[in-house]
Amino acid sequence: MDEVRAEMVTAMKNKDKERKDSLSLLLSALKNKAIDKRADLTETEEIEVISREIKQTKETMDTAPADRTDIIEQCKKRLAVYQEFAPAQMNEEEIRNTIKEVIASLGIENPSGKDKGKVMKELMPKVKGRADGGMVNKLVGELLQ
Repeated sequence: MDEVRAEMVTAMKNKDKERKDSLSLLLSALKNKAIDKRADLTETEEIEVISREIKQTKETMDTAPADRTDIIEQCKKRLAVYQEFAPAQMNEEEIRNTIKEVIASLGIENPSGKDKGKVMKELMPKVKGRADGGMVNKLVGELLQ
């Protein structure tokens, strides 16, 4: 949260209104979560808030009418700012390797669809905030045929 606040001050000094506005929204989301929790946020909780803001901004961009280029541009700029504070996203190969590690650690020799629940339970905490849930689900499905 301190890093976001510092970047916002820098943006204000540089008179970068769009960046300042994006950082202000992100800082508000982080503060609201801390108020709800009634304590400081852990790094994991901050990442969850940032990820949620990224997801909501993507949804706004995807649902905006094609002729509303102003909204789409604003969302693109906001996403660029938010992604500076998000952890690096795993690529498909990294996700596959993590899935294989989980399958091996669970001792599953012939993985099948009925093992999906066990695998997902172990896998999701390892990839949370660093991989798209839909992609993880799809890759687990492919590896557990």
